[in-house]
Parts: sequence; structure tokens; C-alpha cells
Amino acid sequence: MIDLIDSGCFSHGGGFFHPLVESLLTRDDYMLFADYQAYVDCQQRVSDAYADQNNWTRMSILNTARVVRFSSDRSIRGYCRDIWYIQPIVSGKQ
Repeated sequence: MIDLIDSGCFSHGGGFFHPLVESLLTRDDYMLFADYQAYVDCQQRVSDAYADQNNWTRMSILNTARVVRFSSDRSIRGYCRDIWYIQPIVSGKQ
């Protein structure tokens, strides 16, 4: 994919993205490539799972059903209690 970006495919044949590619290949200051292979491997597992439509449908339904366990309010209360060590302010009704 990097070779494709560097080839000019996305810049009408020009070398517009060459400095970006060169930076990634020689410095990678933000470690974008550090887990790239893991990303590619995971994407392959997603593609394989999607190919099995019955299993994909089952996983989608279970994922949707389990989302009820997530609550942003509960998460924020946990951050306040366990990370920031602060108490909520209870406002009086006026």
C-alpha cells in the first residue's frame, strides 16, 4: 500500500505524497508503522469473518445486544472515582 501511495496513484502521477512516505520509512516519529502488521492481520480476520454471513450476522446481533453494558455516565463516574479522585457536585433544585 505504501508503494502505491508513493507511486503517484493518488496524486495523478505526481510525487505529492513522496515526502510523507519518505518520512514514514526513515523516521516514523509517531510510530504509525509500529503495529501496521497487526492492523493488516486483524483486517484479514474481519474479512474472513464477513465472508461467513451466518457467523457475521450472529456476531453483529451479539455485539448490539451487549452494547447495553456500556454507559458513558457509568464510565465517567468511574473515572471520577478511580482516576481523578473527585466527587460529583449535586446541585439543588430551584
